Amino acid sequence: MSVKYIVIPRLSEILKEKNMTQVQLAELTGISQGAISRFDRNKQHLDVHLVTISRALNISIEDLFHIKEINE
Repeated sequence: MSVKYIVIPRLSEILKEKNMTQVQLAELTGISQGAISRFDRNKQHLDVHLVTISRALNISIEDLFHIKEINE
């Protein structure tokens, strides 16, 4: 049996909880708002962005995602 994962970004949810916009996060992290938007739409996840965003929001990298495990 193999395990697969469905990984969905939850950045919008986190920003809403923290009353923060993508633009504010961009200013805080130095990451462009466009890159943050691509991250949130599950289009691109650069390693350095994962680390920078998680540290700026004071959460773990894993907390940036909804992770569902599927056993096949």
